[in-house]
Amino acid sequence: MRRRRPVETVSEASQKRRKAGVPIETEADQAAMADAPWAEIREKFQTALALSRVELHKNPDKEPYKSKYSARALLEEVKALLGPAPEDEDERPQADDSLGAGEHALGLPAELVEAEGPVAQGAVRRAVIEFHLGVNHIDTEELSAGEEHLVKCLRLLRKYRLSHDCVSLYIQAQNNLGILWSEREEIETAQAYLESSEALYNQYMKEIGSPPLDPTEHFLPEEEKLPEQERSKRFEKVYTHNLYYLAQVYQHMEMFEKAAHYCHSTLKRQLEHNAYHPMEWAINAATLSQFYINKQCFMEARHCLSAANVIFGQIGKIRTTEDTTEAEGDVPELYHQRKGEIARCWIKYCLTLMQNAQLSMQDNIGELDLDKQSELRALRKKELDEEESVRKKAVQFGTGELCDAISAVEEKVSYLRPLDFEEARELFLTGQHYVFEAKEFFQIDGYVTDHIEVVQDHSALFKVLAFFETDMERRCKMHKRRIAMLEPLIVDLNPQYYLLVNRQIQFEIAHAYYDMMDLKVAIADKLRDPDSHIVKKINNLNKSALKYYQLFLDSLRDPNKVFPEHIGEDVLRPAMLAKFRVARLYGKIITADPKKELENLATSLEHYKFIVDYCEKHPEAAQEIEVELELSKEMVSLLPTKMERFRTKMALT
Repeated sequence: MRRRRPVETVSEASQKRRKAGVPIETEADQAAMADAPWAEIREKFQTALALSRVELHKNPDKEPYKSKYSARALLEEVKALLGPAPEDEDERPQADDSLGAGEHALGLPAELVEAEGPVAQGAVRRAVIEFHLGVNHIDTEELSAGEEHLVKCLRLLRKYRLSHDCVSLYIQAQNNLGILWSEREEIETAQAYLESSEALYNQYMKEIGSPPLDPTEHFLPEEEKLPEQERSKRFEKVYTHNLYYLAQVYQHMEMFEKAAHYCHSTLKRQLEHNAYHPMEWAINAATLSQFYINKQCFMEARHCLSAANVIFGQIGKIRTTEDTTEAEGDVPELYHQRKGEIARCWIKYCLTLMQNAQLSMQDNIGELDLDKQSELRALRKKELDEEESVRKKAVQFGTGELCDAISAVEEKVSYLRPLDFEEARELFLTGQHYVFEAKEFFQIDGYVTDHIEVVQDHSALFKVLAFFETDMERRCKMHKRRIAMLEPLIVDLNPQYYLLVNRQIQFEIAHAYYDMMDLKVAIADKLRDPDSHIVKKINNLNKSALKYYQLFLDSLRDPNKVFPEHIGEDVLRPAMLAKFRVARLYGKIITADPKKELENLATSLEHYKFIVDYCEKHPEAAQEIEVELELSKEMVSLLPTKMERFRTKMALT
């Protein structure tokens, strides 16, 4: 424990200050303090705090800030009773001060100066009032006034900011200024305040370490002061808030690695100190999982999602606290929405893990490469041995029973890339379970875009599962399921309002029909003599694929139905792919009519030529479709000869 110096009496402090040539409180100040009983000041302050905590919805509709204004009036009374700030050089605004970022010394180390003696104690008490007035004005959306009070608080505390009595208040004032500047989208200023708070906390814990005084204690009698355990809990909560705000600032600045680190630290600390709202904690953990998914850190993502499930399950089971928000149980719709959002994060986990496996095992035409599959099997044991013990310990949330509960959820879902159909199917079934859960809330009536995205993810799960399936007929059935869930979506969608969504679905349906046709052709090739039923099926699939690719391409036309000379970057690759596949589809139509076959070849050539000509005029497009462009050039070279032979044959017959 740090030893405290004995507190001086007023007369001793005054004599020392006189000898040192430092001004003491004026007679008017002393008279004001004498006339205002300390008990009255304390009572007004406590009443103001109680009014500040009144929830807005408990005020009259026409006066939503009534309790806040009443609290402000009492705080102003206390400020007046405390008297003016002492005339001390260190408390005066300095030349480099500004209301923006000058007060927090921008992370410079602080020197320990104890807030002892009547002048210092008076400055600290006034700083407490300035802090609460600042927060009050921010709560009533008067940001400039709030900023002014918070900056005054920092000025009064500057030289005492590392002391046991002031460090918590100083950090809280800076945190609030950080939030304020963040809301103004002055992110660098917000960052400076918040990083300064972090540095001050770390310096205090390193050099002093004992639980500091909570700001409310400056207006409490000695017998009501908080025990050290409660002080520690409150101070750690202040620091956790600091990390939470820093995570948001780094996210805004697109410093994603740093944002994820601070978010993870915040969530971990909230569990350690039992200071969290289950719904908010769960949705933040699920959101963090998406960062890990994008980084292909699937073990960490699974841990976040499993923890989100466990903590979300606590809603309604834990005792409410003074911090419990209205959203924690009074709004069932919000509960179901958050449950649906966590489910969607699980869908992304399963889908991305399966897609990642597909990319690592497919050959240059998108089929399963058995050699790559064997290589990945050999690497798996090494992954298990090297990664799990180290990485799991680094991200682990909770201890004891909570840790066990999270592990139990984790064990049901793999974090390793699936290497065969059975492993892929396990992930698929987990993803599909969460699809159904997400659709319970995100229904087409009211949540059109969200509902469609969930269905598209469901379709994508089927698509990637089909990659692992070796039976061609079963693969066809999977693509058929995709079509069955996607086609109804565009029937009622207004193409004007949902143009991009319509395009996505049209392209996806076209591709599903295209894949089915390819599979049916491969099945027919294995037969000695395909019957008319198979031929008809192939042509029907071909026709359906052409229909949806053409719908997609037509959506790119201008109001005069003219196809654009320059295709936008956002649709360039899909447009070129659609043209390429239309060309290929016309070449795959099975017909006994030579004239019709010649027409189909001519149409196919037309689309191949479009791709080649467009890439010559717009070289940047060639980078988007390198493989398709090479094949198109080859077909532009070969098809005219084939068509000429066809014409000669027709003339002879």
